[in-house]
Amino acid sequence: MISGLAQRIGRLTLFFLREVGTHVLLLARAATAGGYLLRRRHLLIEQMHKIGVRSLPLVTIVSLFTGAVASWQAAYQFRGLISFDYLGAAVSAAILIELSPVLTGLVVAGRVGASIAAELGTMRVTEQIDALETLAIDPVHYLAAPRILAGFIMMPALVIYSNLVAHAGGYLVAYSMLDVSTAAFFGSARRYFLVHNVVAGLLKAFFFGGGTALIGCSIGFRTAGGAEGVGASTIRAFVYSSAFILVMDYILATLLF
Repeated sequence: MISGLAQRIGRLTLFFLREVGTHVLLLARAATAGGYLLRRRHLLIEQMHKIGVRSLPLVTIVSLFTGAVASWQAAYQFRGLISFDYLGAAVSAAILIELSPVLTGLVVAGRVGASIAAELGTMRVTEQIDALETLAIDPVHYLAAPRILAGFIMMPALVIYSNLVAHAGGYLVAYSMLDVSTAAFFGSARRYFLVHNVVAGLLKAFFFGGGTALIGCSIGFRTAGGAEGVGASTIRAFVYSSAFILVMDYILATLLF
């Protein structure tokens, strides 16, 4: 029994190391595409539009209600303990440090990471990627690099937007349902505002965005098995991206705070 458990742990460890190594090697190859992307900027702009602009409606809804829930829950915790005058500061700090980066990252993982895996996976099983190689076009430079760079760029932009919308949602609940004045809500948020919180949240977003796109590309390139394989790759990309975001969030939190 102990021997079987040790073998299982060993297999899982080797699988994890292989996956990490595959992602790192793909990132290294994509990092050499700087000159290629300068000449073909339209590839990057197209992916920035797909990852960033097309995610705005979903990010808006999630952020608005995230701020609203954060305000309501903070008020519940404060009730009977301290004044609601500190509500704005508590909600703002939670949004900037944790809620906006993580929830926006999970939204993008579900919408973008899975989409990238499905798109590239379909190209793999229909031999479109093989056709690119036949034409002497590097699939990593042409397909992966624009998506990965767009993920690095657009996720922090989405988090900045999410911060604004989430603050609006928190303020609406505080003002309309908790009788907290505008001056009290935003005044406390301004008094206890720290630039470090904003930088930490954006740094998290930077890693989340690039990591999500990288995982989607890596899994998409290795898709096999036709339509069933594409579906499996889509699910795996979302699961891996979500796990990556939560693990990386913990690692960065321990390093930054």
